[in-house]
Amino acid sequence: MDAREVVLRSRPVGWPEPSDFELVERELPPLEDGQLLVRNVVMSVDPYMRGRMSDAKSYAAPYALDEPMLGGAVGVIEQSRGAGFEPGQHVLHGLGWRDLAVVDARSARIVDTTAAPASAYLGVLGMTGLTAYAGLTRIANLTDGDIVFVSGAAGAVGGVAGQVARALGASRVIGSAGSDEKVAYVRDELGFDAAFNYHDGKVSRLLREAAPDGIDVYFDNVGGEHLEAAIGSLRLHGRIAICGAISAYNATEPASGPKNLARLIQTRGRIQGFLVGDHQDLAGEYWRRAAGWLADGSLTSRETFVDGLDHAVDAFLGLLHGENIGKMLVRV
Repeated sequence: MDAREVVLRSRPVGWPEPSDFELVERELPPLEDGQLLVRNVVMSVDPYMRGRMSDAKSYAAPYALDEPMLGGAVGVIEQSRGAGFEPGQHVLHGLGWRDLAVVDARSARIVDTTAAPASAYLGVLGMTGLTAYAGLTRIANLTDGDIVFVSGAAGAVGGVAGQVARALGASRVIGSAGSDEKVAYVRDELGFDAAFNYHDGKVSRLLREAAPDGIDVYFDNVGGEHLEAAIGSLRLHGRIAICGAISAYNATEPASGPKNLARLIQTRGRIQGFLVGDHQDLAGEYWRRAAGWLADGSLTSRETFVDGLDHAVDAFLGLLHGENIGKMLVRV
C-alpha cells in the first residue's frame, strides 16, 4: 500500500519556501505485531516545526532530509495488530504530514470523536491546551487577582492561555495580536479585557495603555519587542513564562535581546522557559478542568482549516505569516 508523505528536501535559511518541501509517494511496509495502519483525518502544523527544519542543536531532533516530517495527527485505524486497538477507532499519534501511517500502538492514544471533534485533540484538548495550562499554573504560578498579558493571543496557545487565566482567577487579561480582525476576536469572542494590534505602535506604549497598573504574569509566544515591553511593565514579583518566540524563528541574525533585563532585579521578577513535554503529568488534571470549562462556555476555540495534504505546506507557511485565527489544521 502506498502513502503520500511530505518530506523536507532542503533546510530553510530565513523564511521557508515551497521548494524546501516535496510531496512524494512511498510503499508502506507490512504491519508487524504492535503496529496500526492509520489513515489520517486531520493533522497539526505548529510553529515549533520551524526549529526542527534546522540542523542546529535544540531540544528536539531535527527533521531528516528526504524523510517525512513529524507532527500531531488524528486518524482512523484501518488495520490493527495492536492489543486493545480496533479498526474504526480514532487515535491521536505523532506521524502527521502523510495520509497513511504505520503507527506503533504504544505511541497512540484512542480518542472519543463523539465527545469532541477529532481536531480538538490537536488543539484545545491536546498539546495546545496543555501548553497553556502548564505555562500558567506550573511556570507562572498564576494566583487569584493577577493581571495577565498574553502575546500572540489570537493563536492556538495564546487564545487558550488567556481564557484559562481568567478561569483560574486572573483579574484582568490583556492580549496582543497582529490585525484588527484578530484583536476583535480576542476581545469579543475570547473575552479578554483588552487587546491591541502590535502594528499600531511601540508595544511598550500599547501595553502601558492596556495595563496602566502593570502586569503580574506574561505568557510569551512572540519574544523580541513583546518580551522587552513585558519586562518594562512587570510588577513586584512578576513572572514570565516563555512558551515561544515566533518573531525570531525565521531570522537570519541573532536577536539583540531585551535591553531592560536589569529591571528583573528591581521587581524581583522571574523569567522561565518551558516545554510542554516536561509536564505531561498535568494532562489528566487539565483535561478534567477543560471539560468543565468547555461545558460552561468559559473556554472556546476557533480553528483555521486548510484542505488536502497537497496544501499542508501552504498551511505551515500561512501559520508563520499569521494567516490563522486559533489553531491551524490540515484536513488530510
